[in-house]
Amino acid sequence: MESLPAPLAEAIAQRGYEDLTPVQSAVIAPEARGRDLLVSAQTGSGKTVAFGLAMADDLLAGAATLPPAGRPLALVVAPTRELALQVAKELTWLYGPARGRIATCVGGMNQQVERRALAAGAHIVVGTPGRLRDHLERGALMLDAARAVVLDEADEMLDMGFREDLEEILDAAAPTRRTLLFSATMPKGIAELARDYQKDALRLATAGRAAAHADIAYQCVTVAPNDIEAAVVNLLRFHEAPTAMLFCATRDNVRRLHASLVERGFAAVALSGEHSQSERNQALQALRDRRARLCVATDVAARGIDLPGLNLVIHVELPRDPETLQHRSGRTGRAGAKGTAVLVVPYPARRRVERMLASAGVKPEWLAPPSAEAIAAQDRTRLLDVIGEGIGGLDDEDKRLGEELLAKHGVDEIAAALVRVHRMRLPQAEELVDAGPPQRPERRDRRESNDARGPTTEGVWFRLDVGRRHNADPRWIIPLLCRRGGVTKPDIGAIRIFPSETLVEIAPDMAERFMVALKRHATRKGNSAEDQIAILPAAGGATRPPERRGPPPERRGPPPERRGPPPRRG
Repeated sequence: MESLPAPLAEAIAQRGYEDLTPVQSAVIAPEARGRDLLVSAQTGSGKTVAFGLAMADDLLAGAATLPPAGRPLALVVAPTRELALQVAKELTWLYGPARGRIATCVGGMNQQVERRALAAGAHIVVGTPGRLRDHLERGALMLDAARAVVLDEADEMLDMGFREDLEEILDAAAPTRRTLLFSATMPKGIAELARDYQKDALRLATAGRAAAHADIAYQCVTVAPNDIEAAVVNLLRFHEAPTAMLFCATRDNVRRLHASLVERGFAAVALSGEHSQSERNQALQALRDRRARLCVATDVAARGIDLPGLNLVIHVELPRDPETLQHRSGRTGRAGAKGTAVLVVPYPARRRVERMLASAGVKPEWLAPPSAEAIAAQDRTRLLDVIGEGIGGLDDEDKRLGEELLAKHGVDEIAAALVRVHRMRLPQAEELVDAGPPQRPERRDRRESNDARGPTTEGVWFRLDVGRRHNADPRWIIPLLCRRGGVTKPDIGAIRIFPSETLVEIAPDMAERFMVALKRHATRKGNSAEDQIAILPAAGGATRPPERRGPPPERRGPPPERRGPPPRRG
């Protein structure tokens, strides 16, 4: 750190840094000074401080303090509001001793306030692409004096469709400026941007994929498709992390999962594109104050969030690629701390997940979801620790109340009541339809048929109140059974389609779980046409095809959406 300018070295020392991270050391090395940089840096590697250090020589030019604030000397562009505000916060303390003035320009904030801040002068401006472009076009932001432009998480900005905004921003900056591109991955779009806007750029790769995941323990929990939400509840109860982040693919799913967790008694907040900046700030503050422990978020909403004590990430819906996996999981395991990332994997998606993890260089531990018994065992250990910790801080009033209780009740009763009070605060664990990955003996190939012949091995029969008149077809019946009953395709045997009803055969070892899943669905039935289809045990015996006596029950509700041509009538 001897090579750092004096005011930044002072800020680093005040912050308690003993050593710089690899990316921070790389950007201030002699061969990197004064050059455009193309840096591959993983989330949590200290890259915000890194690019603050990298542009220090350009901004200070050997002086102890920055010149009076005017037109910006540096610009930092980040993909999201949260990340931009986090960057501004880091640069504020880093350039504090140099009397640096930092301004932010992000979507969702008051534009007039931002324009006044720009007019008053700033040394560094941090913002999101759309808002920066808006200020440029209105003449509020002038970049002709900029000595450095930083694109933070450039790959994500390209993925989000900000290429035109970035090009306009770079075109408006002084041609003599340095251009620093920081990106976790280096796709083709980043290479093209570097070729068009950088000069003789130095490529710095500070960590490979394996190193990016070194402080994160990966677990994959295999579940039946209908058990995903229940498995998430049990994972939260099993780990009882001080702070956890749960990722969903869409804002609708964030809304549903957040509401479900709050209803169960979890202290949770939600982050998605539908929330205003004020709502986001309130949610993040609740997490920092420990008034909330869980954050349910979409990928974009969670970019740049750095929460102290966040040691658990749950991928409720699977990431689409290794890069998304890395960005999500990187919310934990930061700055040398250890973290856990859990992927909730429906049985049919296991092979795809295995390929993605292999591509990311991750070797996970494959587990069954925590059972109610395992959670109870963890609770017992935690309750003993929590109650034991409370004994050391008793005051005189506590002891007097304890003596009064002892005069009325026995020691065993008081201890049991104390345990009960603590347990009542905990959300209930969920009973899973399937308690672990399917490791059943191989069965014969089952047929998707609508003939009248029975299966060669006996299964348990169920009746659906739709038939040929309702366009019943195995092509949509099988996915319906898998979703509603928590089974997979090999668990389904013969399918017999009649004019007004359909009989299906379920493997004997899955029939009980199938019934449990059907009952659960009945309590949470939706309004879609498929939700109105009744699936009930068939009369006439559990392990043989039922005899059709009397007219079949009439189906209620509209028929499901037609998928392909109806089967031939014969």
